[in-house]
Amino acid sequence: MRTYKILTVIGARPQFIKASVVSAALGQSACLREVVVHTGQHFDANMSDVFFNEFRMRKPDYSCSIHGGSHGAMTGRMLISIEQILLAEAPDAVLVYGDTNSTLAGALAAVKLGIPVAHVEAGLRSFNMAMPEEINRILTDRISRWLFVPTASAAAQLASEGVPHSRIHSVGDVMFDVARRHGARCDPDGALLGALSREHGITAGAYCLATIHRAESTNHADRLRAICAALIALGRELPVIFPLHPRTRQTLRGLGALDSLAAAVLLIAPLGYRDMVQLEKYAALIATDSGGVQKEAFFHQVPCVTLRDETEWTELVDAGWNRLAPPTSAAAILLALRAAIGTRGQSVAPYGDGNAAKHIVTCLERELAGSPQRQSDTAIDEIYPS
Repeated sequence: MRTYKILTVIGARPQFIKASVVSAALGQSACLREVVVHTGQHFDANMSDVFFNEFRMRKPDYSCSIHGGSHGAMTGRMLISIEQILLAEAPDAVLVYGDTNSTLAGALAAVKLGIPVAHVEAGLRSFNMAMPEEINRILTDRISRWLFVPTASAAAQLASEGVPHSRIHSVGDVMFDVARRHGARCDPDGALLGALSREHGITAGAYCLATIHRAESTNHADRLRAICAALIALGRELPVIFPLHPRTRQTLRGLGALDSLAAAVLLIAPLGYRDMVQLEKYAALIATDSGGVQKEAFFHQVPCVTLRDETEWTELVDAGWNRLAPPTSAAAILLALRAAIGTRGQSVAPYGDGNAAKHIVTCLERELAGSPQRQSDTAIDEIYPS
């Protein structure tokens, strides 16, 4: 039996989490072998190494150590580095996740060499082209051969854009796989939450968990100040735990807002996945600008307020588990946070059966076994219709 080589490109915290289940499934395949490239987009130990350790993932085969700089500079350096690795490894397919600069660089490097691309978490749209992530995901979808969609709405979106049905594969959400595997192992008394209870009097079910990291939040002082003011006000009514992303911490320090925030909410270092899951599972409320955290809140049946103008996960807003609070004013944000506490959404199951990783691997086995090593003219014509 021939073995097919899958080269996986990852670089950011959410991708490590998603890759943990897909890489495990690839490791069980009789005909697929994975080579992992870590771009270095998230390089801090708390944002990178901890996830490989927690999920018992083997160390990446290649570490590019590319981080910092502008979007263009970072993506360009990644593109050069990944291309060199692709030329050396000659994989049969490249697998990318989500919507980061690492995602786009991996997809571009591959398609320019005629290597087919598989995009996990395809078809999501915020319809906000000011978001770097929106640009990354649209371009990656456009040049990918296999589009693994997490929801029916994502599949419908791709179809509305004219993507051939043969490229769209409804597999479910790999984050649901991860949540099923690890969420059940968390209890409220041990690990981080137990320590926070002893040291700060934090009680399970009686705190707000906040996460802010996106450029649309941190690059706009007025929006970030509004978010902080709302969290400070909420902190007088309900304890707020805020794992602080390095970029957010740096921005707050530059604005002179870090000390006032620290006086009102509990600022902690970025968390590993299991600690984060524990805090999510036992929160009364989650406030975030993260796409992944929105879904994790739903997996654990916790109300969520998304501090953005829009979300890719519209089905959670429709079902009442999530609500949007554009960070235009502290008063509006605080009103949304207060209104969400104690609410529950509808009983819905939009993210598949919890076996997305297995479905992805099965699809790749089937598709590669029936395809030549490089994209044929027919496949190229399908991706770039005349």
